[in-house]
Amino acid sequence: MRLQGKVVVVTGAASGMGKAIAILFAKEGAKVVVSDLTLEGAGNTVAEITALGGVATAVTANVAVEADIHKLIKAAQNSYGTLDILVNNAGIMDDFSPVGDVKDGLWDRVFDVNVKGVMRATRQAMPIFLEKGAGTIINIASVGGLYGSRAGAAYTAAKHAVVGLTKNTAFQYATDGIKCNAIAPGGVNTNISASFQNPSERGIARAMAGADFNPRNGEPEDIARVALFLASADSDFVNGVVITADAGWTAY
Repeated sequence: MRLQGKVVVVTGAASGMGKAIAILFAKEGAKVVVSDLTLEGAGNTVAEITALGGVATAVTANVAVEADIHKLIKAAQNSYGTLDILVNNAGIMDDFSPVGDVKDGLWDRVFDVNVKGVMRATRQAMPIFLEKGAGTIINIASVGGLYGSRAGAAYTAAKHAVVGLTKNTAFQYATDGIKCNAIAPGGVNTNISASFQNPSERGIARAMAGADFNPRNGEPEDIARVALFLASADSDFVNGVVITADAGWTAY
């Protein structure tokens, strides 16, 4: 029970990595605020948690909307009195569009969710963390934020931004008892491809050029276990790092 009594917010927790993180954290004793675009999706995760004897509540939130993020963080305070851990997991893919083809609408949508959502949730949580002199932020980045072409231009740039924001936040607040780390998953079996609208054939062909070097895809639970390490006291001396979880794909 490494998170006994902790209050956690997980965004994008109706499926995939967010759902796995929410369930594992609840098993470890955390009270979890499960956030997603629909109440039904978030509620399904909550139902699984409560069936296992855990404590959770569902909140509808679009992380691209600032008012929703305000509501989400307030829900943690209203339901459980505080917030200890923020997991910025919600994210969408682009269409593998190279920069010559990318449209402003796609660029803005990807950055609104993948970067602004992370920044705004962290900004909203920061007063709570500063007041209590403790707080943990876990951002879900990507190997696309470490290398040049695991996706299109928008997603790649956005995940690089998440990595930079993670490191900046970690150092700026390191003396306040707050730590901020990120996970860079490789290929993981989730439904994120559902966010594709009009995939670029050229972009996919170029981005997948190194796919044969991937030893295997991971499961959401693989990433959840890394997140648990970063959320627990085991990682108290770990701050401002990006942990790559990709079965060795990028070690080639």
